[in-house]
Amino acid sequence: MNYKEKYYKFYGLDKCDILFCANCFAKATQLHHIKYKSQGGTDDVKNLIPLCFTCHSRHHTRNEPTTEELKRLL
Repeated sequence: MNYKEKYYKFYGLDKCDILFCANCFAKATQLHHIKYKSQGGTDDVKNLIPLCFTCHSRHHTRNEPTTEELKRLL
């Protein structure tokens, strides 16, 4: 089971359910690892936050929203 499937199962969601971006409330298309896997983060659902493509891209290119801001959104 991949981390997206684990996330949906943990929150009792169906794969057809729509997630909303925790930052801007648009349709979320990606799950972001709060602590990057390259920095020792895991696929644990507590380390994942749904983001839309725009917010996810902005975070990785400009750190907007910052990781600290994303943690507060959890």
